[in-house]
Amino acid sequence: MKLPSIQKLKDIAAIINCEFEGSPDHVVSGVNEIHMVEPGDVVFVDHPKYYDKALNSKATTILINKKVECPAGKALLISDDPFRDYNKLVLHFSPVSYSQKQVSDTAKIGLNTVIMPGVYLGNNVTIGDNCVIHPNVVIYDNCHIRNNVTIHANTVIGADAFYYKKRADRFDKMISCGRVIIEDNVEIGALCTIDKGVSGDTVIGAGTKIDNHVQVGHDTVVGKMCLMASHVGVSGVVTIGDGATLWGQSGVRSDVTIGKGAVLLAQSGVADDIPDGKTYFGTPAGESRMKMREVAALKMLPEMVKKMKL
Repeated sequence: MKLPSIQKLKDIAAIINCEFEGSPDHVVSGVNEIHMVEPGDVVFVDHPKYYDKALNSKATTILINKKVECPAGKALLISDDPFRDYNKLVLHFSPVSYSQKQVSDTAKIGLNTVIMPGVYLGNNVTIGDNCVIHPNVVIYDNCHIRNNVTIHANTVIGADAFYYKKRADRFDKMISCGRVIIEDNVEIGALCTIDKGVSGDTVIGAGTKIDNHVQVGHDTVVGKMCLMASHVGVSGVVTIGDGATLWGQSGVRSDVTIGKGAVLLAQSGVADDIPDGKTYFGTPAGESRMKMREVAALKMLPEMVKKMKL
């Protein structure tokens, strides 16, 4: 999330009431979680396992729960609870504002676009030309739908990321301030859910077609001309290359890449990256021909065991 105006380190520290290391005039221009950071951003880290990743990331300000050596050209914000203070910064610069109208006054709708009864359009939603938004679709704040897009009934675009920190007695929610971007010529089926980014964008690429009952998690980027069949579930921070196909009931864990033109056969579970142009099957998913051989071998196992007993 880019801040509405450039801030100084000392001002950010004052908002969350914490110590800092670095020049008081060190520039802060954004607040992002680790997968989306850019120079000028604040990123938080609260576990030693991830200190190096955060300190060596593109972020130039690190919100951290321990005094450590500050990398050259960067600054530190020292907090007893970085997760809490990250949320505090998000809410300070992007306060929650709910629209009480079916179509917000700040929503923009393009030429020849059809908005059917029951559709909810939140604050700052934009919809391009020649779109069809079917009944009871919900599009949350700040989401952008481009041209020639069809969204079928009861689909939800832009719900919060499924991102929590486990405390001793509760789960604390990370505040989502990202968006969903749906590019030209996309069709999304009924009863789908596409979550907004935590601090960046979830993107559905141009020409992609999505069947009914599909879930796409936060900050996932789906390429151009992809296909997703019914009941596909994609976790957060997944990259799906152009022309990939995910068949029914397949699932993808977070932070993996599915290559360009790759195919994931039905009911497969992806735990690792899939190369370009490859077809995978099974759980955990593997190259389809090898997995089919494994299935064939398993079918012979009972007879083999029976012979061994003899």
